Amino acid sequence: MIMKQLKLSSQERDRLIRIKSKTGIKNWNVICRWALCVSLADNSVPYGPEIPSDSNVEMSWHTFGGDYSDLYEAVFLERCRRDKIEETPEAIQHYFRLHLNRGINFLASKNGPKDIFGVLSLIHMED
Repeated sequence: MIMKQLKLSSQERDRLIRIKSKTGIKNWNVICRWALCVSLADNSVPYGPEIPSDSNVEMSWHTFGGDYSDLYEAVFLERCRRDKIEETPEAIQHYFRLHLNRGINFLASKNGPKDIFGVLSLIHMED
C-alpha cells in the first residue's frame, strides 16, 4: 500500500467542501479518487514542496481506494516508474500527495467541473 493513512491539508479540505457542494458527491474519498485519476491523466509531472497534513480529514488507504485500492496502487506505481520516481516509500508518498493535490486543485478550479455531469464528462471513452 502506498500509505497507511492519508491526511489532507486544510486547504485541500476547503476545496473538497467546495467540490462536494458543486457536484453533490457525498464522500470525500470518492472525490479524492476522481482527483487522483484527473491528475494521472495529465502527462506532466507534478512538482512542489511537502504538502502539510494540517486538517482533520484523514482516511486509511483502504478507505481511499475502496474495493479497488489494489488497482489504484498498481496504476499509481506504474506512473511512478514511468516518471522515474525514486522507489522509496517517502518519494512515492510525496509524489502521491502531489498528484492528489493537483487533482483536487483542478476539480475546485474555475475550469473544473461545475456539477456531477462535468465530473462525468472527464471520462474519455476510446474505441
